[in-house]
Amino acid sequence: MTGWRAWLLLGLAVLGPPMPVPQALAETKPPSGPPSGPPSGPQPAGSLPLPVGHGAQPLTLEQAERMLIDRNLAVIAARRGVDAARANQLVASSLPPPQFQVGNSFAQFNETRAGAVKGARFLSPSNNIAVGLQVLVERGSKRTLRTRLAETQIGTAEAQVLDTLRIQLFTLRQAFLGSLLARANLEVALGNRLSLDRTETLLRRQLRDGAIPEGDLLRFQASRLQFEPDVTNNAQAYAAGIASVAALLAADPAAFQPGAGQIQALGIRPTVPSALAPPPPGPRGPAGTPPGPASAPTTVQTILSPVAFDLRGRFDLVPSLGIGRDELAQAIENRADVVAAQRQVAAANSNRLLAEASRSRDVTVYGGWSRSRLSQDLPNSRDQLNATDSFAVQLSVPIFTRQIVEGNVGIAAAQAGQAEAQARAALLQARADFATAWASYEQARALLNLYTGGALNRAEEAYRSTEQAYLAGGRTLLDVLDALRTLNATRVQANQARYAYLLALAQLEQATGVSGIAPRL
Repeated sequence: MTGWRAWLLLGLAVLGPPMPVPQALAETKPPSGPPSGPPSGPQPAGSLPLPVGHGAQPLTLEQAERMLIDRNLAVIAARRGVDAARANQLVASSLPPPQFQVGNSFAQFNETRAGAVKGARFLSPSNNIAVGLQVLVERGSKRTLRTRLAETQIGTAEAQVLDTLRIQLFTLRQAFLGSLLARANLEVALGNRLSLDRTETLLRRQLRDGAIPEGDLLRFQASRLQFEPDVTNNAQAYAAGIASVAALLAADPAAFQPGAGQIQALGIRPTVPSALAPPPPGPRGPAGTPPGPASAPTTVQTILSPVAFDLRGRFDLVPSLGIGRDELAQAIENRADVVAAQRQVAAANSNRLLAEASRSRDVTVYGGWSRSRLSQDLPNSRDQLNATDSFAVQLSVPIFTRQIVEGNVGIAAAQAGQAEAQARAALLQARADFATAWASYEQARALLNLYTGGALNRAEEAYRSTEQAYLAGGRTLLDVLDALRTLNATRVQANQARYAYLLALAQLEQATGVSGIAPRL
């Protein structure tokens, strides 16, 4: 029984990081022909191949950020706002267009004292025409103030583009890091599954040879089912994270190539007995197991839905911050949304000045010429006239505008006050975001130091001690599986601590607007 126990523990030991094999285990000779174990040496988290379709494009965080700048729809919409603001500047800097007027009297009739109509006729423009030009003369430097307002609106739109980019980049990094977390946990779960498959194959062989009772295999199978949701849940989280990343990059999250779901990329063929998922019970189960409950499947074959991208990144990297808290706090005033709010204050003040300029009333000047070939002679006139030409100049000034102008000035002044309050609120919110992000960074760093500084080692030591006690006959197989679950939970929590730290760095960049803080994976 010592031989199969040793090989059972050897199969379970590959679940954790490489550890020294205990002397009792190293001296035990295994039965002939066992399946080979996985390659020795740790693999970087987030770099192992996953069973994605052949059409899934590998994508790193750096590549995704470059794609987002050009393809993100929210950023594109913000850029269109800059185009609109620049077009508005052309309108604002233009003079009020003059109005050209032309017309004629197209019919005429004469009326006698008795009310009779005499000499009714239609007239052509050559016989009766009037031409005029009307120009609005602005006073109070309104054109200059309009141009200044349009320029500040351009600056506001540009700052809003940067703010949109800041927000969308953080959203992308959050989704990307969450996907890498799911990927790293999925790699752990797939490693667990491979090791448990090898162990179950050995137990089936021992059951076939009569070395163990069927109850030992059934207990092991019942215990290993607790690991299976880790595979499916993390596969779902990975697929959901990729869908979020694809949407941020203006890609169709549902556009993918078929062929994903199996783990042939890991060198495993699900159709091969005792490799991934045993076939349904038949005359004889996998590895020659007699038909019965022990030959029922213990894993699922499909673990990953088709995805649009295959996200890659070194999830195990722990970059340093590289900048102090005081420097970050000073940079908050230059955050894009804070700058945009300040520029909105400038625009509101310019609009108030423009409203105040309306107190200087504009003048409308009209000049016209008219010509009529209708007879204008007096009854006893000696000279017969052929046409009459007349010239006219008119000036018009609006009156009774005081109430309207003062109302517009009051509206503009109130809007300026609103903009100032919103700018102060934006700065305080930015500082609150920084305080929150800094606290998250400190806590995430402390937690990550806890796991990298000894928590994982303690979980591994606990597993090894349970293993040695089992070899000595002082523990049961279920005790070993409990220690294994603790080790796996610690590894998953370590991944969560890495994710929290990397996300805290990205959150610091988003909160302060200082570029280069977010992790480069």
